[in-house]
Amino acid sequence: MPQIWAGMDIGKQHHHCVVIDADGQRLLSRRILNDEAALLELISDVLNLSEEVLWAVDLNHGGAALLIGLLLSHDQPIAYLTGRSVHHASATYRGEGKTDARDAFVIADQARMRRDLGLLRPGDQIAVDLRTLTTRRADLVADRTRQINRLRAQLLEIFPALERELDMTCKGPLTLLTGYQTPATIRRAGTNRLETWLRARKVRGAATLARTAVAAAQAQHTALPGEKLAAAMVARMAKGVIALDEEIAELAALIEARFREHPHAEVIASLPGMGTMLGAEFLAATGGDIDAFGTADRLAGYAGLAPAPRDSGRVSGNLRRPRRFHRGLLRVFYLSSMASLRTCTASRAYYDRKRSEGKGHKQALLSLARRRVNVLWAMIRNGECYHHSPPVTVAA
Repeated sequence: MPQIWAGMDIGKQHHHCVVIDADGQRLLSRRILNDEAALLELISDVLNLSEEVLWAVDLNHGGAALLIGLLLSHDQPIAYLTGRSVHHASATYRGEGKTDARDAFVIADQARMRRDLGLLRPGDQIAVDLRTLTTRRADLVADRTRQINRLRAQLLEIFPALERELDMTCKGPLTLLTGYQTPATIRRAGTNRLETWLRARKVRGAATLARTAVAAAQAQHTALPGEKLAAAMVARMAKGVIALDEEIAELAALIEARFREHPHAEVIASLPGMGTMLGAEFLAATGGDIDAFGTADRLAGYAGLAPAPRDSGRVSGNLRRPRRFHRGLLRVFYLSSMASLRTCTASRAYYDRKRSEGKGHKQALLSLARRRVNVLWAMIRNGECYHHSPPVTVAA
């Protein structure tokens, strides 16, 4: 049982620590540099007050990483309060001012009074690596989408016919735009020369793409103002998208290799619709240890798949999705459920049954995702891969 509580208001360069006792009296209040030596000194000073201490933070990544790592290396328990909960709790304390010291006190006092706070656990090394890799890949995919949108907008200003015909998500059209961007240059090249140029760069469907580009060029004979500079920008952006595609492919290979090293990888990937990438995101979101959740219901709640009641007065049975859940984990189960409809007869049958009960497409998919949480939980617990039908036991 803790005798003192240390609340940490996390910042990028500095943290603020407030330590209180069982009566809520402040024993220590200090601003600390986010530096190993300063943090080690703080930990030593707090432990000198009492060995029975519960640390509480309002951030579990980013600027808090060094502090959390040092506390875990000293076997110190760490409670986590979301920034949202700290913000709402602050309104129940006297005064309207906001300072780092006040926030740290609120964090410490909430940790002292509440018994429902979960403790931070260090994820296994593979899960930590997968979190880094999948986060980077998600950033690159978002950058790629933005770059393609800018590319289409720029091309639309000088060559709308070609912008309308090309699929910028494919490598062939992007390769074409690195060399040819205007109607005049494409007309001068002609179909045969353009096809040869594309084949030399190993573009699939070079003949069809060349004919499409030349047909678009024949539909526009007017050179628009700023065409030369805009064409250079189109080529630059097309090369940027190709570079992003290459980096995304490299990251995908790294993610798959690291995912295969996890002891649960084969079991997770065997679930229809899950695959390597979604399986890696599942491990990154859960830390690789489902025992931390206790039950499949808690895992479903963490993923936002367990409805929370919103009853009041005469209103009962009013269920809504919880406001606080891991959106990345919800995405994993939602997308894997959608993919499983094409390959898994059991998933398709369950989905069809929910649709026949009057549920819409999203509702039926969420119901299927909730059911798959239980299935995946049992698979990992038993260490067994997915079976489309229960294995038959032959009598001796």
